[in-house]
This record gives sequence, C-alpha cells and structure tokens, in this order.
Amino acid sequence: MMSSTQSHSFNPSGATRSAGLNLDHHPLDPLSAQEIAAVSLIVRSHFAARTSVKAIKFCSSILISPPKAAVLYALGLPLPRDSNLDDRKALQLLNRRAEVQLIDVVTGDTYEVNVALANDLPLPGRDGKYAPSTADALGKVESIKKLDIGLQPILTPEEVNEAEDILRADPRIVAIAREVGIEPENLWADGWSIGYDDRFDKSLRVQQCLVYARKSEHENLYAHPMDFYPVIDCNAGKVIAIDFPGHRDPVTGKLSTPNASTKPGPVTMDRDEALAYSGRKRIPPPMESFDYLPELMAQDPKMPPLRTDLKPLHVVQPEGVSFKLNGNELEWQKWKMHIGFHPRDGLIISTVSYNDRGNVRPIVYRMSVAEMVVPYASTEHPHPRKFAFDVGEYGMGTLANSLKLGCDCLGTIHYLDGHYVALDGSPTAVENAICIHEEDAGIAWKHTDYRPGGKVRSARGRKLVIQMICTIANYEYIFAYMFHTDGSIQLETKLSGILNLYVKDQDEPNPYGVEVAPQVNAHYHQHLFALKIDPMVDGCENTVIQTDCEPTPAPTGSDRNYLGNGFVTVKTPINVSGGYDWDWSRHRTWAIYNTNKQHYSAGLPVGYKIHTRDWEPLALQSDSMVAQRAEFTKHALWVTKFNEEQLWPAGKYVPQQRGTAPDSLGNWAKEKNKVDDEEITVHAIYGITHIPHAEQFPVMPVEHLNVWLKPANFFDFNPAQDLPALNDPFSRSAFGSNEGKPKLEVATKPSPMTPGNAQSNSTGGCCASKNKSSVSVPQPRHGISLSAPSSASGSASAGHPKNCACCANDGSSRL
Repeated sequence: MMSSTQSHSFNPSGATRSAGLNLDHHPLDPLSAQEIAAVSLIVRSHFAARTSVKAIKFCSSILISPPKAAVLYALGLPLPRDSNLDDRKALQLLNRRAEVQLIDVVTGDTYEVNVALANDLPLPGRDGKYAPSTADALGKVESIKKLDIGLQPILTPEEVNEAEDILRADPRIVAIAREVGIEPENLWADGWSIGYDDRFDKSLRVQQCLVYARKSEHENLYAHPMDFYPVIDCNAGKVIAIDFPGHRDPVTGKLSTPNASTKPGPVTMDRDEALAYSGRKRIPPPMESFDYLPELMAQDPKMPPLRTDLKPLHVVQPEGVSFKLNGNELEWQKWKMHIGFHPRDGLIISTVSYNDRGNVRPIVYRMSVAEMVVPYASTEHPHPRKFAFDVGEYGMGTLANSLKLGCDCLGTIHYLDGHYVALDGSPTAVENAICIHEEDAGIAWKHTDYRPGGKVRSARGRKLVIQMICTIANYEYIFAYMFHTDGSIQLETKLSGILNLYVKDQDEPNPYGVEVAPQVNAHYHQHLFALKIDPMVDGCENTVIQTDCEPTPAPTGSDRNYLGNGFVTVKTPINVSGGYDWDWSRHRTWAIYNTNKQHYSAGLPVGYKIHTRDWEPLALQSDSMVAQRAEFTKHALWVTKFNEEQLWPAGKYVPQQRGTAPDSLGNWAKEKNKVDDEEITVHAIYGITHIPHAEQFPVMPVEHLNVWLKPANFFDFNPAQDLPALNDPFSRSAFGSNEGKPKLEVATKPSPMTPGNAQSNSTGGCCASKNKSSVSVPQPRHGISLSAPSSASGSASAGHPKNCACCANDGSSRL
C-alpha cells in the first residue's frame, strides 16, 4: 500500500503512462451530425439491399463507447490492472462505431444494428446529406439483431408529437370531446409511454394520451384537464382504446367502478361501454384560466402585474472566462473533463481528473443520470399507468432545450450543440443544448483571529457549471454538474414546470392528491433518479466503504465515558455487489476509496465521499409494478462490478417492459461479484416525494436536489488554500452610507486609487485612501473587545484590520 499523497510523482494503480495518443478528437465525443447522416445511409442501404424489410424508421443512433482501457490509454491516464495495450491495439479499439435502434414500419418488428464507420469520412453534400452511392465508403453494418416481441426502442419526439394529430383525426374522439364542449381545435394531448397495461398485445407500440382543452394557441392547457385517456398505436397511427377513470362518491368515498375495483376495464373504443365501466357521468374540464405567459396574465384580473421594482443584476467577467475548451474537452481550475451530449442520458461527464500540484489524479471515468422514474399515487385505473421513465422511455437528450443567453444561463457563456437522429434518419440539431459558465460560489473559507490586532483571511469560491434543461411534456428538469475550487463535484437537479393534473368532480374526495385550483387535481408522486458513477479515484481499482457512527458503549458516568459524549465510527468495506440502505439513525455515509494509497498524515485511504440529504425511498408497495420495473429504487446505493455493457439500471429497452428487465441493476447486483479493490460502478438513488401544494400552480417554483462527491483524505490539505483574495472593483455599498449603525474609528493606510473610483473612495470603504474612515461594525460579544487602540501606528481592529486580505487594495469596494 502506498503511504503518501505528498509525493509529487503520481503512481497509478495500473501501468504508468507518460503520454497518450495523438488523436484529432476525444474518444468519447458524441456522434456528430455528419456521422449520424453516414450511419443512417449505411443502415438504409444495407436493409434495402440485403433484407426483405421495405421501410424503416429510426428511433435512436448513439455512439458505442470504445473500451474503457483504450480510452484511458489514448488520454495517458492510468490503466486498469492487467491491461495489455499498445498503440496499435488501442487505435483499433478506438474506431468509431454506432448502435441504431429501428422499427420495420410494415410489420412493427424492432431491430438493433451495429455500424462501423470509416476512419476518414468523406464530407457530405452542401445539404448535409450523402449520395446513396457513397454508402460503401462510409462504413459497414457489423451486425443486425431482431429484438424479441415486446422489446420497444425509446419513444421519439416525432411519435410523441403525433399523438395530438391522431386524436383530432378520429371522429370518435372528436365526439367524446364535443360532448363536454371542446372542439377539435381546442383538443390537445401529451403522449406518454403506456407504463404497464397487459391488456394490449406485446407486439404493439402504444402510447397513452393525457388530454387537455386549450382556449388559445399559447394558453396554459394544463389548467383544463379532461376526463378520458385514449390509447394509440404509434405504428398504425390510430386510436385503439379509451378509458374513463372511476370517481369517488362524495359521501362514502367509494370508487364508482364495479366492486370499487381499480383494475382496468375492457379494451374498447365504444364510449358507452368505457363510461359504463367507470360508473360515473362525464365531467366537463374546468375552464378558468391560469396562465404564466405575461401577455396572457395581463388579460386576467386575478393575476398580478409583473414586478417593476427588481433592478438589474449583472454577472460580469471583464477579462473573460477562466476555462478553456478543446472540442468537448474542458479545463478549468486544475480540473479536466470531457462533456458529452447523449440522446438518452442527456449530459454525460467523463474522464474527470484534477491536477494536484503537478500530479494528474483521475477521479471519475463517467457519470450521468442513467435513469429516473416518476410513479403517481392515484389507484383508479388508468392513473396507475402513469410512472414515467423519462430517461429510458423518452431520452433526456432528445428533449433538451435550446438554451437562451441571459435567461437560462447568466453571465459569460459557452454553448455546446447536441445531435440525435430523426425518424427518417436525418440528424436533428439541438442548438445550445449545454451551457458552460462560471458562478460565484460564496465564501470558500474564512477565519478571523478575533484577538486585538488579529488578521482576517477570506477566500471567495468559484464553481464551473455545466448545465442542460430538459422538458418532458409538463415537467422541466434542470441538470447542472458543478465543479468547485475545493475539489468537490456537485450535481444539482432542479425540478420545475407544471404539475401533472387531472379533472376532479365537485365535492369529490381526494385521497391521492391536492386540489390546487377548482376541480384541478394534482396527484401525489415521486421523482427518483439514478446517478450512475464509474469511479477511478486515483486509479481504476476502487472500494466503497460504509461508515456508521455509534455511541461509545461505555455508559454515562463510567470511567471510560464519564459525560456520555463519546461516539466512534464503524467502517464496513463493501466486498460483494449488492444494494445498500441509508440509515439516518446511524449517520451513515458511503465513500469511494483507493485502498492502495493512503493519506500521508491521516493514514487512511484516499477517497471521495458521496453526500446527499436527498436519499429517498420508494413510497409505495415493495412488490408493486413500479418496484418491479424500477428495481433500482429499492436501495439508496448500489455497488456492482464495472461492465462496459451495463449502462442503464432499468434495462436497455424500457418502454412497455412488463416486470423486471433481465438486464437491470437488481440482476447485476445478484451476480455477487467481488467489488473491493476492483473496477466498480456505483449508483446513487436520490429524489423527492412530491405532495403538491397550491403555490406550485400554475408553474412550479424549482425544487432543489443535490448529490455531492467530496474529497475524503484525497488531498494533503484544503485544496482551496491557494485561492487568491478577492479584489472586486464592482462591489458597492447599497445605500452609500451606514447611518444609524455604531461607528468605529479605524486608521488605515492610503490605498492606490483605481481609475474612475475617486467618488467611491470618498464614501468610506474599508480600504479607502483616507487615513481615517467611519466603519460600521457589529456590536461586540460580551467579554471580547473589538475596539482598536487609537495610535499613530494605525493599528486596526480584529473586526476589520488594516491589511485585511479579503479586500486589500480594492479602491472601489464598499461595506
């Protein structure tokens, strides 16, 4: 075991590397628009020439990531144990490959196709397309796999958007809507994956539709939920069923369905049959407006006017940004990483390392939000079908927003675009899909020597923010990876958008929701996320150690624990793959360690702690269909052996999955592989149980969830110790004076005048150029004097000494 992190020669766990390969791109760069177009032509040409398939539609086209060892070899990072690579082998493994998921439009059969791209792709035409004759020069199909019946690729944005047109074109749906006063042009719908409904044949590709009325083009349709749920066949483009949820008796609370059952009724398109099973009358949608667009709010007397008393607040970097980019590879404040756009995962951060005084120390190989599930609590069919896997059923990347300067991202911004495949195989661009910027992170650290004449040292933190915002129907998810100057990595997930809403009858009991507006019911639900981390903390072989706190067993009053204050830590290495539960009563934490290296002083292994206050258990039955399909929610933390092909914790093909997918996290954990001092994968499950309230309507203020990776004996000492003092010439006193506050005479040395700041110096800043200034200080605590001796030497108080490092020489700052 290595005994010191102070050594300035990094010794990785694998073969020592001095340099990587000279490549013109990062091995993990996402497929470009050019590559997507080439892959589509290769696949289309192959199917036309060598199969009986007549027509196809593309569902996804993603990079097949090269083997981890080859990527690390190319970048000059430490290799896994027993790796055997040279330049020739590594280059072969780094060839660009893609996986395509597609559907036979005629039969509905689904396929998975692997494609090898040519090393030097020719340029497409001016229209971005390749001529069919160039297909052979672009690459070749390596394999075609016909998927089992019931396995469905991800739903595409086009299929989701087609749902409204399919409904409006069906005269039966039009008649059902008109029955409650809604014309076809006012009929709108969100297409959702079916969730679980075994009434439909596995071979069908189906969506359920959540239906709303809309009074005008941009009006808030979610304020007008309707009382029925159509089901559509995506491949056939038609409605195949309709469901009316049962409602509850105002007096007894009993459900209106036969025997008060929550089971589904018959599959039917007959309005009378479906309504008869629900056992209730039609309920017209509530039509009171609740808008969020300013021009529509202005027309509604109950809505307040926009505020006019918020003065501008600018984020200014007059010398530009502190980060630099080489393609998708970023360097900032000793950090280095790769930023990837993925049609499914959305934002992927890879090959994260930290330059620790000349030692390039790897920390994370890859991390992303690999899955999430949103189960709703209402038991009346078809509401239980609503448990969306927003990553695996729709794709965060394909639903990413094009971010706007000065609104979604504030300050000096750099953007990265993203690309995914359209149904016809053409590349679709998401402009400004990812924004990168710096933010002030508040005080990084501070200490005041409170003794008379003592000094103050304060350092201001900074963070690099890499952000993507995704809209999945009614909800917005804001994912921001933040890298801090103290060596911490933070994933902040913000939830906003509009609640999922359903019409509520007047006086109807509401055991599973909150009536946020008259007859507008917001159901209870959860948002549970799976953060997938492939760590490489100071090397590829890592161990997760669980730490609990326990009181010292000796009783209070004993010789060993006289006042009863003792407590100790109990550390348990996780040796075997499995799922593990958080225990608040034991103050449980987990950390990822490299047990082959020790901190020079603490004698403990170097590591990174996983920290969150947002561990969230599944709130519903442990054998529910949600729990079966989202088995990853059954534990707070999972540790498995690293496997290149184990990418998504709810399985590769999530839509319409019935039960637990064989290729899912729970089954990987059951392999009981050795996971101590091995290449491992960690899944941290975090989230929120959302009991809505009226203030979250019509648009929800953001909820904040945070997961941190914090250094645990990784650095010799505080890595932010070298942050310089902040000299911010743009800071000002809010009101130009400190009238009404206690005064203290503080003698100061003149400070250099900053051009253009003569006026500011005259207002009495703490480092102003005057010999004396009146400075407001807090009242001292009893027994500690903050007064400074008045003398010609200019001694300052501990409250704000004359040579305060936090504002030294800042001629324009103000108290």
